[in-house]
Amino acid sequence: MATGPALAGPAFVDDAAGLPLAHEYTGGWEHFVGGGVAVFDCNGDARPDLLAAGGTSPAALLVNDSTPGGPLRFVSGSIAPLEGVTGAYPLDVDNDGLMDLAVLRVGPNVMLRGLGDCRFEDATAAWSLPVRDAWTTAFAATWQPGADWPTVFFGNYVDRADPDGPFEACDTSELIRPRGRAFGATETIAPGWCTLSALISDWQRSGTPELRLSNDRHYYVSGGYEQMFRLTPLAERQDWDRVSLWGMGIASRDLTGDGLPEVMMTSMGDQLLQFNRGDGFDNAPYEQGTTAHRPHTGDDGRPSTGWHAEFGDVDNDGRADLFIAKGNVDQMPSMAMHDPNSLLMQGSDGRFAEAGAAAGIATMDRARGAALADLNGDGLLDLVVVNRRAPMELWRNVTPDAGHWAGVALAQPGANRHAIGAWVELRSGGQVQAQEVTIGGGHAGGSALPLHFGLGPDTAAELRVTWPDGTQGDWQPAAPDALTRVRRD
Repeated sequence: MATGPALAGPAFVDDAAGLPLAHEYTGGWEHFVGGGVAVFDCNGDARPDLLAAGGTSPAALLVNDSTPGGPLRFVSGSIAPLEGVTGAYPLDVDNDGLMDLAVLRVGPNVMLRGLGDCRFEDATAAWSLPVRDAWTTAFAATWQPGADWPTVFFGNYVDRADPDGPFEACDTSELIRPRGRAFGATETIAPGWCTLSALISDWQRSGTPELRLSNDRHYYVSGGYEQMFRLTPLAERQDWDRVSLWGMGIASRDLTGDGLPEVMMTSMGDQLLQFNRGDGFDNAPYEQGTTAHRPHTGDDGRPSTGWHAEFGDVDNDGRADLFIAKGNVDQMPSMAMHDPNSLLMQGSDGRFAEAGAAAGIATMDRARGAALADLNGDGLLDLVVVNRRAPMELWRNVTPDAGHWAGVALAQPGANRHAIGAWVELRSGGQVQAQEVTIGGGHAGGSALPLHFGLGPDTAAELRVTWPDGTQGDWQPAAPDALTRVRRD
């Protein structure tokens, strides 16, 4: 990790007035969970756009109309009405250079094909996506060797048709493989443990990505645990230490500089960071500063409930920070009702310190999905938060004296156009940062954007790409305070 000097503390200003509507994630118990947001460029103007889940309200397409470096501003996009949406993830399914959307729902899931200019058409049937009337709350995807289309995972929550539910009534989940340029056979993951987040990553850096699931013990009650699956053939790994928690969200990032991704899982009570040792994971000690187990401001001393988790270098000092969206499930009396979102800033010793209140983003609504993304092109990661039964939030990053930064976007010909599964190493100031291009994670929503690296005081950097098939490129210059596009020959 980088060891540059400490920079000024993070600061955000409220730009929610730049949203065209006061969008809320609404609904009853089927929407206690979910509420994600997809962040992607749907019109090719290099400004990230949003699709926010609405629950019983229609999902909202918000098209970015911000000026470079200026206040955040969005306008309403045109999209066919979609209700029952719990979340969405962007990916280029058909490799045409236009982002598509996997839309998760209480009810049949939907695939929306991007047509350009922020227009979409329902391609669920045309792409032969198997669907059923389930309660879908998790998604992840990857391209396997030789495949034209992605392998996708849909994680389902409680089986609403089980007359003995909802407790101990977790639904099964599906891994769907491609057949040519369409989706094919479904493989069922059973028993299910009420999956709320999923991520496919090359956890061991062995060239073999694996699917990790974070599951909610509130409904599986006993016998369940966090899971890891090999994809080919589909098989659950049993050779690692199991852990059970009220799993809500999942995020990964290499925090130690060894090239292996750590994993962060949100929960009710303690949030759990695990360090990756290659052959397994070790729980981070309390002193790491990542448990975020109680409200850090206000007078509500009951335990916190974490949802979306995301790593990002908020002050561009070369060290990944961590945002955690928080909020009571609904009216759970044992958990905090006034539960502010957390912004954990990583220090030079690798430990994290709470800065949410000082940064101005410690709101008390029931947060669910969120995203860290540079929404106005100034090199600082802004913040969007979707709330349950409260208006969504939009925060512009105005951190003073922030460090330099570098953006990296990958492209390759043919299948897997955006190089999902690739690793980018960035070298500056004698340190190397590593990030993987993935689809999944978070809580019910994810981003398809260039990778963002903080450089601290450095203005010179190099990058190297390890492509999804294991081919490693040469070190090449990375432009400071700009986006570097790397296209594979």
